[in-house]
Amino acid sequence: MASASLQFFAFILALFGVFGDIAATLLPNWKVNADVGSNIITAITQMQGLWMDCTWYSTGMFSCTLKYSILSLPIYIQAARTTMVLSCILSAFGICITTVGMKCTKLGGDSDSKSHACFAGGVCFILAGISGLVPTSWYTREIISNFLDQTIPESSKHEPGGAVYTGFISAGFLLIAGVIFCTSCFKKQQGAWIYPPKQHHFPSTEQESNAGYNLKDYV
Repeated sequence: MASASLQFFAFILALFGVFGDIAATLLPNWKVNADVGSNIITAITQMQGLWMDCTWYSTGMFSCTLKYSILSLPIYIQAARTTMVLSCILSAFGICITTVGMKCTKLGGDSDSKSHACFAGGVCFILAGISGLVPTSWYTREIISNFLDQTIPESSKHEPGGAVYTGFISAGFLLIAGVIFCTSCFKKQQGAWIYPPKQHHFPSTEQESNAGYNLKDYV
Protein backbone atom coordinates (compact mmCIF):
# COMPACT_ATOMS: atom_id res chain seq x y z
CA MET A 1 0.00 0.00 0.00
CA ALA A 2 2.87 2.36 0.84
CA SER A 3 4.50 1.71 -2.52
CA ALA A 4 1.24 2.43 -4.35
CA SER A 5 0.82 5.72 -2.46
CA LEU A 6 4.42 6.67 -3.23
CA GLN A 7 3.88 5.93 -6.93
CA PHE A 8 0.74 8.07 -6.92
CA PHE A 9 2.66 10.92 -5.31
CA ALA A 10 5.38 10.56 -7.95
CA PHE A 11 2.73 10.59 -10.66
CA ILE A 12 1.33 13.88 -9.35
CA LEU A 13 4.84 15.36 -9.34
CA ALA A 14 5.32 14.14 -12.91
CA LEU A 15 2.07 15.82 -13.98
CA PHE A 16 3.23 19.13 -12.53
CA GLY A 17 6.56 18.61 -14.26
CA VAL A 18 4.93 17.96 -17.64
CA PHE A 19 2.68 21.01 -17.45
CA GLY A 20 5.54 23.19 -16.26
CA ASP A 21 7.78 21.84 -19.02
CA ILE A 22 5.24 22.71 -21.71
CA ALA A 23 4.63 26.14 -20.18
CA ALA A 24 8.35 26.90 -19.98
CA THR A 25 8.81 25.88 -23.62
CA LEU A 26 6.06 28.19 -24.85
CA LEU A 27 6.48 31.20 -22.56
CA PRO A 28 8.25 34.23 -24.07
CA ASN A 29 9.94 35.43 -20.87
CA TRP A 30 13.19 33.47 -20.82
CA LYS A 31 15.08 36.79 -20.79
CA VAL A 32 13.63 40.02 -19.39
CA ASN A 33 14.92 43.57 -19.74
CA ALA A 34 13.10 46.44 -18.05
CA ASP A 35 14.04 49.83 -19.54
CA VAL A 36 12.42 52.61 -17.51
CA GLY A 37 14.29 55.50 -19.07
CA SER A 38 13.73 59.10 -18.07
CA ASN A 39 9.94 58.90 -18.08
CA ILE A 40 7.71 56.19 -16.62
CA ILE A 41 5.23 56.72 -19.46
CA THR A 42 7.75 55.52 -22.03
CA ALA A 43 8.89 52.54 -19.97
CA ILE A 44 8.95 49.22 -21.78
CA THR A 45 9.64 45.62 -20.78
CA GLN A 46 11.35 43.45 -23.37
CA MET A 47 11.02 39.69 -23.14
CA GLN A 48 12.79 37.08 -25.24
CA GLY A 49 11.79 33.45 -25.48
CA LEU A 50 12.61 30.41 -27.53
CA TRP A 51 9.99 31.07 -30.18
CA MET A 52 9.13 34.78 -29.99
CA ASP A 53 10.21 38.16 -28.63
CA CYS A 54 7.63 40.33 -26.91
CA THR A 55 7.53 43.94 -25.79
CA TRP A 56 5.26 45.27 -23.06
CA TYR A 57 4.70 49.04 -23.02
CA SER A 58 3.65 51.00 -19.96
CA THR A 59 0.66 52.32 -21.90
CA GLY A 60 -0.80 48.79 -21.99
CA MET A 61 0.20 47.84 -25.53
CA PHE A 62 1.72 44.43 -26.08
CA SER A 63 3.40 43.16 -29.25
CA CYS A 64 5.22 39.93 -30.13
CA THR A 65 7.44 38.89 -33.02
CA LEU A 66 8.00 35.28 -33.97
CA LYS A 67 11.50 33.98 -34.61
CA TYR A 68 11.13 32.49 -38.07
CA SER A 69 14.79 32.05 -38.98
CA ILE A 70 16.36 29.14 -37.10
CA LEU A 71 19.89 29.51 -38.46
CA SER A 72 20.13 33.14 -37.37
CA LEU A 73 19.56 32.22 -33.72
CA PRO A 74 22.42 31.63 -31.27
CA ILE A 75 23.47 28.05 -30.66
CA TYR A 76 22.17 27.94 -27.08
CA ILE A 77 18.68 28.96 -28.22
CA GLN A 78 18.66 26.30 -30.95
CA ALA A 79 19.80 23.70 -28.43
CA ALA A 80 17.20 24.89 -25.92
CA ARG A 81 14.46 24.51 -28.49
CA THR A 82 15.45 20.95 -29.34
CA THR A 83 16.01 19.73 -25.81
CA MET A 84 12.87 21.32 -24.38
CA VAL A 85 10.69 19.76 -27.08
CA LEU A 86 12.42 16.44 -26.44
CA SER A 87 11.76 16.83 -22.73
CA CYS A 88 8.06 17.42 -23.36
CA ILE A 89 7.83 14.33 -25.58
CA LEU A 90 9.69 12.08 -23.11
CA SER A 91 7.63 13.28 -20.17
CA ALA A 92 4.39 12.66 -22.10
CA PHE A 93 5.57 9.12 -22.88
CA GLY A 94 6.42 8.67 -19.21
CA ILE A 95 2.90 9.68 -18.18
CA CYS A 96 1.34 7.15 -20.57
CA ILE A 97 3.68 4.32 -19.53
CA THR A 98 3.43 4.86 -15.78
CA THR A 99 -0.36 5.00 -16.01
CA VAL A 100 -0.18 1.40 -17.17
CA GLY A 101 2.51 0.35 -14.70
CA MET A 102 1.20 1.90 -11.47
CA LYS A 103 -0.11 -0.47 -8.80
CA CYS A 104 -3.28 1.54 -8.28
CA THR A 105 -4.43 0.95 -11.87
CA LYS A 106 -5.91 -2.19 -13.39
CA LEU A 107 -3.95 -1.95 -16.61
CA GLY A 108 -0.74 -3.65 -17.71
CA GLY A 109 -1.37 -7.30 -16.86
CA ASP A 110 0.51 -9.12 -14.11
CA SER A 111 2.78 -7.59 -11.48
CA ASP A 112 5.99 -8.26 -13.42
CA SER A 113 4.70 -6.48 -16.54
CA LYS A 114 3.51 -3.53 -14.45
CA SER A 115 6.88 -3.36 -12.72
CA HIS A 116 8.71 -3.24 -16.05
CA ALA A 117 6.34 -0.57 -17.37
CA CYS A 118 6.80 1.45 -14.19
CA PHE A 119 10.58 1.27 -14.52
CA ALA A 120 10.43 2.32 -18.20
CA GLY A 121 8.24 5.30 -17.28
CA GLY A 122 10.68 6.30 -14.55
CA VAL A 123 13.55 6.22 -17.04
CA CYS A 124 11.53 8.47 -19.38
CA PHE A 125 10.99 10.95 -16.55
CA ILE A 126 14.69 11.00 -15.67
CA LEU A 127 15.68 11.59 -19.29
CA ALA A 128 13.02 14.29 -19.59
CA GLY A 129 14.31 16.00 -16.45
CA ILE A 130 17.88 15.96 -17.75
CA SER A 131 16.71 17.26 -21.14
CA GLY A 132 14.93 20.13 -19.40
CA LEU A 133 17.74 20.90 -16.96
CA VAL A 134 20.49 21.24 -19.57
CA PRO A 135 18.95 24.07 -21.67
CA THR A 136 17.80 26.07 -18.65
CA SER A 137 21.27 25.88 -17.10
CA TRP A 138 22.96 26.80 -20.38
CA TYR A 139 20.51 29.64 -20.99
CA THR A 140 21.03 31.01 -17.48
CA ARG A 141 24.80 30.84 -17.91
CA GLU A 142 24.59 32.91 -21.09
CA ILE A 143 22.39 35.51 -19.41
CA ILE A 144 24.75 35.86 -16.44
CA SER A 145 27.87 36.03 -18.60
CA ASN A 146 26.34 38.78 -20.75
CA PHE A 147 25.14 40.64 -17.68
CA LEU A 148 28.63 40.64 -16.16
CA ASP A 149 30.31 41.64 -19.42
CA GLN A 150 31.45 45.26 -19.17
CA THR A 151 31.59 45.71 -22.94
CA ILE A 152 27.83 45.19 -23.33
CA PRO A 153 25.70 48.31 -22.74
CA GLU A 154 23.21 48.32 -19.90
CA SER A 155 20.25 48.58 -22.26
CA SER A 156 21.19 45.26 -23.87
CA LYS A 157 21.59 43.30 -20.65
CA HIS A 158 18.88 40.90 -19.49
CA GLU A 159 17.91 38.93 -16.42
CA PRO A 160 16.45 35.41 -16.16
CA GLY A 161 12.69 35.40 -16.61
CA GLY A 162 9.93 33.29 -15.17
CA ALA A 163 10.20 30.65 -17.88
CA VAL A 164 13.73 29.75 -16.75
CA TYR A 165 12.61 29.22 -13.16
CA THR A 166 9.62 27.23 -14.34
CA GLY A 167 11.96 25.03 -16.38
CA PHE A 168 14.22 24.42 -13.39
CA ILE A 169 11.33 23.47 -11.10
CA SER A 170 9.72 21.24 -13.73
CA ALA A 171 13.00 19.43 -14.36
CA GLY A 172 13.36 18.82 -10.62
CA PHE A 173 9.83 17.41 -10.39
CA LEU A 174 10.49 15.05 -13.30
CA LEU A 175 13.79 13.86 -11.87
CA ILE A 176 12.25 13.17 -8.45
CA ALA A 177 9.30 11.33 -10.00
CA GLY A 178 11.60 9.22 -12.18
CA VAL A 179 13.80 8.24 -9.24
CA ILE A 180 10.76 7.27 -7.15
CA PHE A 181 9.31 5.09 -9.91
CA CYS A 182 12.63 3.34 -10.56
CA THR A 183 13.45 2.73 -6.89
CA SER A 184 9.96 1.37 -6.18
CA CYS A 185 10.55 -1.34 -8.81
CA PHE A 186 14.03 -2.09 -7.45
CA LYS A 187 12.73 -2.51 -3.92
CA LYS A 188 10.22 -5.07 -5.05
CA GLN A 189 12.77 -7.13 -6.96
CA GLN A 190 15.30 -6.91 -4.11
CA GLY A 191 12.75 -8.11 -1.57
CA ALA A 192 11.89 -11.09 -3.74
CA TRP A 193 15.61 -11.94 -3.99
CA ILE A 194 16.32 -11.64 -0.26
CA TYR A 195 13.20 -13.51 0.87
CA PRO A 196 12.65 -16.30 -1.63
CA PRO A 197 9.36 -18.21 -1.46
CA LYS A 198 9.39 -21.21 0.85
CA GLN A 199 9.43 -24.58 -0.80
CA HIS A 200 7.23 -27.28 0.72
CA HIS A 201 8.51 -30.83 0.42
CA PHE A 202 5.84 -33.50 0.37
CA PRO A 203 6.69 -37.20 0.74
CA SER A 204 6.14 -39.30 -2.31
CA THR A 205 3.16 -41.57 -2.65
CA GLU A 206 5.41 -44.60 -2.89
CA GLN A 207 7.00 -43.90 0.51
CA GLU A 208 3.59 -43.47 2.13
CA SER A 209 2.40 -46.76 0.70
CA ASN A 210 5.52 -48.60 1.88
CA ALA A 211 5.19 -47.17 5.38
CA GLY A 212 1.59 -48.29 5.57
CA TYR A 213 2.51 -51.78 4.37
CA ASN A 214 5.20 -52.15 7.03
CA LEU A 215 2.86 -51.10 9.81
CA LYS A 216 0.31 -53.72 8.73
CA ASP A 217 2.97 -56.43 8.90
CA TYR A 218 3.74 -55.64 12.51
CA VAL A 219 0.04 -55.68 13.43
